[in-house]
Order: sequence, then structure tokens, then C-alpha cells
Amino acid sequence: MFNAKKAIDNLTKWINDFFEQNGKGCNAVIGISGGKDSSVVAALCVKALGKERVIGVLMPSGEQHDIDMAYLLVKHLDICHFTVNIKDCVDGLINNLPKEIEITSQTIQNIPPRVRMTTLYAISQSNNGRVVNTCNLSEDWVGYSTRYGDSVGDFSPLANFTVTEVKEIGRELGLPDVLVDKVPSDGLCGKTDEDNLGFSYKVLDKYIRTGICEDIKIKEIIDKKHFANKFKLKVMPSYNYEDNIIKAKD
Repeated sequence: MFNAKKAIDNLTKWINDFFEQNGKGCNAVIGISGGKDSSVVAALCVKALGKERVIGVLMPSGEQHDIDMAYLLVKHLDICHFTVNIKDCVDGLINNLPKEIEITSQTIQNIPPRVRMTTLYAISQSNNGRVVNTCNLSEDWVGYSTRYGDSVGDFSPLANFTVTEVKEIGRELGLPDVLVDKVPSDGLCGKTDEDNLGFSYKVLDKYIRTGICEDIKIKEIIDKKHFANKFKLKVMPSYNYEDNIIKAKD
């Protein structure tokens, strides 16, 4: 049985330890979408560091139909926040890509998450910050993140928790139900996460934690996505050149 209270206690200590070792006195900088992941991570950082050391960044690309959820979260936590509309930057990049090549729809879809991460690091670097990754285990398992976009950050509190568990943590933290239960969507393609994946997080989470998936076809889809996207979770490979190298001592 998952114990959300114990998870929160452990996460709070872990976040504190991270900052003690990797930026004592620094601020946590979080991209706020208004979904459960960024809401839970922001609440955990407030609990661990205090609201004065948490900075939320809202990054619509033009108009964002559900941005009111993001404002609800920063108001609920009473944290400092900035709104940066990334549309001009996204459009400028797209309009200046080479005309000689065919730009795929997936390329266009992945540009905003990468611009958002650039924005987060710009604000973080100027505010003594550390960027928080908000991905969860379920998303990472099937590669549902943009490489060098929402897949990165300086530390990742939820990387080993499924969507189901993240929701339980959110409720234990006292977050508004409308944020915890908000239908997950990237806000870019007009579809929900589950529409894009082809299965529900409930089914995925059960498979991750128990190894059981009653639908063979869905199991095959999950396994295929997991195998194909393992590289996203690994450190970039490098050629190991050892000839005539003098190794420095740590």
C-alpha cells in the first residue's frame, strides 16, 4: 500500500539535502502548467524550502486555454511567479528553419518544450536558482517527454513515482482537487496524454508496479515504447579514450 505521507516526508528531506549539497540558499525554479506534476512539485518545494525560495514560471505559447489553473496554483501556494509568453520565440525559430527541408509536425510540436526549458534556465540563472524537473515515472517509462525539453532539469523529485502515486501525494499535500485531477495534456497538440499514448495511466501504472496488463496489445505497445525510449533516461554516451590520458584525482 502506497503511503503518501511517508513519501512526502522523504521527499521533503531529499529536496533539502539536494540544496544543501548543490546550491545552499538557492531557489527552486519550476515551470508551472497547472497540471498535477508541476503543482505537486511546487508544493513539495514550498514545504521543503519555504515559499520565499520557490519561483514559478508560466510559459504560454500565445493563448493557453487552461492558464487559469496555473494562476490558481501560484495563488494557492502564494509563491513568486513570472509569466513569459514564448510565442514570438517559437515562431521566430520555426520561421527561420531551412526552407529546403520538410519540417515534420513532431519537430514543430517539440520546439515549445525546448524553448520553455531555455526560459526556465534563463530565469534560474538570473535568480540564484536550480531548475526542477517535473516528470513522473509513468511518463518516463514510455518516453512521454521532450528530450532537452521537459525531460531535463537539475533535480527530479517525482521521477520514481507513478501518476497514481503523484495524485495521492497531491491530495495529502492539500492541493485543490481541480489541479490534482486535471486531465493531463501537453497544451500543444489539442489532445490528452492518454489520447496520444493509446492507453490510460491507470493501466500503465498497474503494469509498472505489478507487471500485469490484461490487454496483450496494450502491453506490447507499452513494452515497445519503453524499449524505444530508454535512451532518454541515460547519460549521453561518450567514446572512452584512454590512451596517454593522465587521470586527475577527485
